[in-house]
Amino acid sequence: MSVLLYRLGRFAYGKPWLVIAGWLAAMACVVGLLAASPVKLSNEVRIDGTPSQQVIDDLTASLPEASGGQGMLVFKAPHDARIGDTEVQSALLAAVDAVYRHDHVIDPRKALAEEVAKGDGSPLLRAQVAVAGAAGRTASGEAPLSLLAKGQPVPGVVVSADGSAALMQFQFEEQTYELPSGTIESTVKAAERQAARGGLEVLPSASMMEIPDIVGVGEIVGVVVAAIVLLVTLGSVVAAGLPLVIALVGVTVGVGGAFALSTVFEIHSLAAVLALMLGLAVGIDYALFIVNRERRLILEDGLDAHEATSRAVGTAGTAVFFAGSTVIIALAGLLVVGITLLSTMAVIAAATIAVTVLLVLTLLPALLGLVKEGICPDRARRRAQRQSTTADRVGPRTARWGARLVRHKYSALAAAVLIPAVLAIPAADMRMGLPSGASYNTGTMQRQGYDLVSDAFGPGYNGPLMIAVNSTTKGRPLTPTSLAAVASDLTKIKGATSVSLAGMNSTGTTAILTLVPDSGPNDDATKDLVTAVRDTSTQISEGRSATVGITGFTALAIDVSDRLADVLPLYVAVVLGLSLIVLLLVFRSVMVPVTATVGFVLTIAATFGLTTAVFQWGWLQGLIGLDATAPVVSLLPIIITGVLYGLAMDYQMFLVTSMREAHIHGDAPSVATVVGFSRASGVVVAAATIMVSVFAGFVFNAQPMIKQAGFALAAGILIDAFVIRLTLVPVTMALAREKAWWLPASLDRLLPNLDVEGDTLAQRIPLPRPAAAESRTTGRKTGINA
Repeated sequence: MSVLLYRLGRFAYGKPWLVIAGWLAAMACVVGLLAASPVKLSNEVRIDGTPSQQVIDDLTASLPEASGGQGMLVFKAPHDARIGDTEVQSALLAAVDAVYRHDHVIDPRKALAEEVAKGDGSPLLRAQVAVAGAAGRTASGEAPLSLLAKGQPVPGVVVSADGSAALMQFQFEEQTYELPSGTIESTVKAAERQAARGGLEVLPSASMMEIPDIVGVGEIVGVVVAAIVLLVTLGSVVAAGLPLVIALVGVTVGVGGAFALSTVFEIHSLAAVLALMLGLAVGIDYALFIVNRERRLILEDGLDAHEATSRAVGTAGTAVFFAGSTVIIALAGLLVVGITLLSTMAVIAAATIAVTVLLVLTLLPALLGLVKEGICPDRARRRAQRQSTTADRVGPRTARWGARLVRHKYSALAAAVLIPAVLAIPAADMRMGLPSGASYNTGTMQRQGYDLVSDAFGPGYNGPLMIAVNSTTKGRPLTPTSLAAVASDLTKIKGATSVSLAGMNSTGTTAILTLVPDSGPNDDATKDLVTAVRDTSTQISEGRSATVGITGFTALAIDVSDRLADVLPLYVAVVLGLSLIVLLLVFRSVMVPVTATVGFVLTIAATFGLTTAVFQWGWLQGLIGLDATAPVVSLLPIIITGVLYGLAMDYQMFLVTSMREAHIHGDAPSVATVVGFSRASGVVVAAATIMVSVFAGFVFNAQPMIKQAGFALAAGILIDAFVIRLTLVPVTMALAREKAWWLPASLDRLLPNLDVEGDTLAQRIPLPRPAAAESRTTGRKTGINA
């Protein structure tokens, strides 16, 4: 592998414009595809096969008009007025009319007028009367009132009992992510223009939020911080700029390519953000490793830029190849859980990583071929020459810190285990769910709308449950009596506030009931209500020639959480198994894979603990500009496990490879640990700082799901890099001494030699004689055996 990559790097360096032209053509193709087809992203969390999703799919077939996206607007009356006041009510009616007349919004007034024209022959009206009579008044407080226009109720609009607010629920023709760009925003503005005449404030619900901008100020700041770290680490604007170029090209081709295909298959916004985060962070890190190795070969071994680049790609590039492969394998492991949403995320992120690795191995040496010797300016060469006469081969700062870890290995080991163990404690209380309006900050319209609905109507109106009632006899309509009996039974279940008829298909064989809980969407009481409805659904259906199913926000959240909780152990087992196998192949050691895997378990436990403490318990939220508590997003644990595993193994790869290289070249185990640590720790610190900066930038995204993902990844990298890889790993290596590299003879014969350290390259293509001689001379000057 090292020889093949050496030749690839040498070719790219020697033919830079050919390689650059190839990547420019790839970028042009992606940009052309994006120009030809608009980007379509989704916020829908869909997991096929769950009970609630099955109810939605059945309704799509039997009642297509109910399959569109849900919209909800809250109208707040002026402080000194009520909704019933003439001027306010007139403005409200005009706003409702503007919404119903807006493009892509279903107007239920037409269907209602047709039913009214039928008189007593209307099955819908007879069912409404029967359900209203059976359900009675709300279980707690006074019932909201219908908004009247010319003596007739306006469909989809209710007014709070105290007249302070009105709630409008309506439906789009398609799911919100399938609507033309700007549809939701223009719908809200249409309502606002009319509502302003009566002094009404219009607040959209969380479901009315457009797909957030993938890149915002926070993300840009993260990249700027990464650029500063690169400049400090490499000491040259040119050298620091190359990793940024690689990262930007990588996300353009990888994420842009995924966007170009968004019209073919559904892409969740989190999948795009995950690929963007990984593409930026990994692109910068991998390029940094190769540029850093090339500069070392120039400054320490006296190689010219062409040879140094080729050898950097052959040695550090081999480690990059296997590190990237590890990330891809971890992401590909998500395919085993059989959930389409996660599979899509995994494929997009893995493809972006693959593109990034290919860029690092081809475009980076081509760019270095343009820069040539300028990668190491005269200032850097003079500094390296001064250091060569005063320092040994291990850097003074990193060497002292590595030696200190080895001397105090027992206390360092205790700290490296106890810190993540303590941080993991809150994870025992981790609750999973989906973001609701309560997940947004106080100042946002989504949170204000959520709070207003809770105060004026009750918290359950923020997440009403949908009950699907289907006739068990094909072609036979549901009777008003059977629907009334079902509604009556539902109101008797603990936690139910009200039941009403929301709709019925033209044949009368399917009806939708709205069940309003007396608790919020993510409250345990609402989950208990969903469970109770499911447990009693058979009893409710008996003797009524009907089946009962439940769906809605809370039901979906329960099913998604349960399904992901079921597959998480399988996925973790797959990841840990892959971890042991891959690291066994790379390092040819039993202890190294075991230590790395145990360290990863500590990392992931601490990450979940911190995420729970900050987002669910509300600890230290002011530091990240957050003032809302919410459950941990259901998708997060399994996604974070895969991503953190891949990135943690990157640092393991680069750090322990340096230790193994020193050991193979004759250093005693303790010395090899310090030497390897001193060589790799500086660039690992820089790489981890860059990743934390990039991920932390997404903490300030408006979308709660993206905010949590950015925090969890930033926290996980911080813990893994500084506590596990830079403390636990060198300490355990020092404790194990020679046993750290023990491998049974039978395995030694069976396992292939992947040559991550580049020994084969050194044997088949020795260093040029002048450089080698210079290196030996330098070694004699500094007292080091060459």
